Amino acid sequence: MEVNEQNLNALSEYLKQTLDPNTRRQAEQYLYSVEKNPNFSLLLLTLVENPSADPSVRFAAALLFKNFVKRNWEQEGDNTTINETDRTAIKTRIVGLMIGVPAKLQIQLSEALSIIADSDFPEKWSNLIPELVSKLSPTDFSINNGVLQTAHSIFKRWRSQFRTNELFTEIKFVLDQFCEPYLQLFKATDAMVESNANNGEALKVLSQTILLLVKIFYSLNCQDLPVFFEDHMPEFMGLLHKYLNYNNPLLVSDDEDEAGPLEKIKASICESVELYAHRYEEDFPMLPKFVETVWSLLTVTSLEPKNDLLVSKAISVITTIAKLQRHRDLFLVGDTLKNMCEKIILPNMSLRTSDEELFEDDPIEYIRRDLEGSDNDTRRRAASDLVRGLLEQFESAITSTMSNYISHYLQNYNSNPTANWKDKDTAVYLLISIASKHSSTQHGVTKTNDFINVVEFFANNVLKDLQAPFGSVHPILKVDALKYLYTFRNQMNKSDLVNCFPLLVTHLSSDNYVVYTYASICLERILFMKKERTILFNAKDIQPHVEGILTNLFKLIEQGVTPEKLAENDHLMKAVMRVILISREEIIPYVSVVLNKLTNIVSIISRNPSNPRFNHYAFESIGALIRFTCSANPAAIGDFEALLFTPFQSILQQDVTEFTPYVFQLLSQMLDTHQESELPVAYQSMLTPLLQPTLWEQQGNIPALSRLIQSYLNNGAKFIVVQNQLTPILGIFQKLIASKLNDTHGFEILNALVRNVPIATLNSYLKAVITLLLTRLQSSRTPKFTKGFVYFICSYIVVVDPQGSSNSIFELFDSIQPGLFFEIVKSFLVPETQAIHGMVERKVAAVAMTRMLTQSTTMLNEPYFTQWTIVLDVIIQILQSPQEVAGDENEDLYAIDLEETGYQASFSKLATSKQATHDPASHIQDPKTYLSQNLAKVCQANPNRISSAIQQGLPKDSMNVLSSYLQSAGVGSLM
Repeated sequence: MEVNEQNLNALSEYLKQTLDPNTRRQAEQYLYSVEKNPNFSLLLLTLVENPSADPSVRFAAALLFKNFVKRNWEQEGDNTTINETDRTAIKTRIVGLMIGVPAKLQIQLSEALSIIADSDFPEKWSNLIPELVSKLSPTDFSINNGVLQTAHSIFKRWRSQFRTNELFTEIKFVLDQFCEPYLQLFKATDAMVESNANNGEALKVLSQTILLLVKIFYSLNCQDLPVFFEDHMPEFMGLLHKYLNYNNPLLVSDDEDEAGPLEKIKASICESVELYAHRYEEDFPMLPKFVETVWSLLTVTSLEPKNDLLVSKAISVITTIAKLQRHRDLFLVGDTLKNMCEKIILPNMSLRTSDEELFEDDPIEYIRRDLEGSDNDTRRRAASDLVRGLLEQFESAITSTMSNYISHYLQNYNSNPTANWKDKDTAVYLLISIASKHSSTQHGVTKTNDFINVVEFFANNVLKDLQAPFGSVHPILKVDALKYLYTFRNQMNKSDLVNCFPLLVTHLSSDNYVVYTYASICLERILFMKKERTILFNAKDIQPHVEGILTNLFKLIEQGVTPEKLAENDHLMKAVMRVILISREEIIPYVSVVLNKLTNIVSIISRNPSNPRFNHYAFESIGALIRFTCSANPAAIGDFEALLFTPFQSILQQDVTEFTPYVFQLLSQMLDTHQESELPVAYQSMLTPLLQPTLWEQQGNIPALSRLIQSYLNNGAKFIVVQNQLTPILGIFQKLIASKLNDTHGFEILNALVRNVPIATLNSYLKAVITLLLTRLQSSRTPKFTKGFVYFICSYIVVVDPQGSSNSIFELFDSIQPGLFFEIVKSFLVPETQAIHGMVERKVAAVAMTRMLTQSTTMLNEPYFTQWTIVLDVIIQILQSPQEVAGDENEDLYAIDLEETGYQASFSKLATSKQATHDPASHIQDPKTYLSQNLAKVCQANPNRISSAIQQGLPKDSMNVLSSYLQSAGVGSLM
């Protein structure tokens, strides 16, 4: 693919088509199919760079380039989409390109650059920093901003990384080359700001430079205090303090809602001040001066939304100081605590007009800020954090002061509830702030203030708002009541929560978006609760409310008239999922209606998947229905297939990449539910398309497809053999096993083949299979691959010729090279078998090693016999290792929570469709007894020789353990 005008025009046309919903998917599929061609990435960059191209096409090219880099930059063994020539060309061009393109494009390119740097810098990109420094200009600050944006995209990665030697090596590499020119640029920019104090256009560019310089300051100092900054502390702190105080009417934002350059600069400086106060206080003599300035800022900054970021960061500085014991006396001087409450906490805790407007005009954003933890930069969250910070040092005084204010606000409200409803809102928010000592989004408050009775406050002040008819109290007070219940759910007893269920169901019928969303969130979190690892609510607890809850939830979801609107509110679908999970088999009376609803929803949102969380919870809900309905009535699987096959087929035909992994998982789950001895006809025609290489090229498909192929092998191995499909399946195994990312799935398929296909049929392939494994073991071994290799051997030993001499595995390896399996035993089985994890897997390993040790005639011959007692010791160590306690097989379902597990863009496993772990040694109940009995047999057949080897070669501790096994099994002594 050459970089020429014809290809650029074609690329531009396809990118235009991605902007049109009617042609988007076909265009994306084409671009994905050609991205492996050489120069594809360079074509994209050429289009991004072209100033005469359509701006929307340039942006689409930049976005595609970023995603292309994200998918393909990390090299996977010998398989790499981006060849070395293109990689070098990208790194040569991207810095200069970033400097010259508009800011909107810079953001996309900077993310791509950060991904590349994360992989290649500094080892494979050592000239990056010198190149950046060389492009700094004494006069052109637009260029400087491009350079600084690039540097910022590289350095900001350090903020979230763990402290390692590699990280500090990278930081030192940067500091040695970047610090001096960085400081000189900071000084030069400051001088330019002074000389252009009345030049608005120049100040606009220079303020962006100052902002980037301040952001980079934080990144360069985030892990440790560099010597350079310690040596130049007065210069840096002088500049930071100057711009914390700096004011210029030309830089003041006219927009009341959007922060201007000065607000952003001062907010970023506050972040660095907080960092230094928290980490480097002893080296920060100017801290008191900065604290005084921050305090002053907080007392004069207006309540306009444009100042929210600045105020929240400034409050965070005070919060950090308040938590430090050594600064306790600062807050005990005069009326400091009282002033802090009146001048900082209360004004920023109170509801503003802009908050009301957000509640009405953008309810989703209101919820995100208030409840989902995305309000870290809002005044209320910052003020609440300050309260908690002060409570650490002054719990009694702050509780008493705030309690007085709460009483004052409640009295005002009660005097005129209609006019003074905001006072109650402030009172509830204050109470939540001072009562919550430790909390999390998933589990609510886990520790409360000893001076506050949160249950009593709920009964006296909050419950009445939940009970009040709609319209009689302001909707925000309804939300406050729901949030209070959500926050302090752990402090309520079960009966109180059960009594709240009808109220929550009622609030699901509200016509206010925020109210019904909070009701669904509160309901879902209550059902998520556990007490001492046991789920608090069961199916009987919620059975009277299930129909009402689901009816209301689906009615709310179905209000969406487009795929995007339908999937907008993932809290509603999460609540649907949780109700199904708790109901379990009790959901069966409603399963037909619920499945119809879910199927219709999936069909609609598949036209344009827009909300990954909503999508995931929808598919988990379907998986839960299959799991619980079919476990109670296996014949019901036909009803599921009749409803689901049509939308699933549509998803696969249209290649809806976001949904195909979910479809494959649910197909596997349904196939596993069948109890026929033959592969169901409906699945037979699917197999050949599933083995097409193109499906396996999408990384997100691989885990789900691998699982589905295993289901086919478990349920239809005979059909696979008859249809001559073993070869393509082994071809997939070969592809997967060569990949460090996917080799686990390769081993899963291989173990399923050994478990289900007659060994006589497999024999003609096994020598080639073993050769592939050994080649990978020699060329690019990883601990994960080695563990998979060892478990395959164990699985093979257990499955193949279980009643025979157990010599098959020896013969298989030695057919490749005489004596090979002895090296495998010595180098891999002995040292690595104990690394196998999982209750079933460790049992299989113990049984396999026992069989190899006691049933193989080869193991009794030299040189193998030199390893005999060593292998016995390994078996004992496996059996003595801590064993997982088998719990409720459905326990994993209760923990489904993307906030905890995280959502994976390429593949998210459905917990409800979890594959059962196959135990090829299921016929053996107790591997310890199995070992004892087989040792007795081999000792009887080889008197003196085995007992002598055990006496001389087995460590004393293992000998004692073995004696206890023998005694428990009733075998007695081997001697």
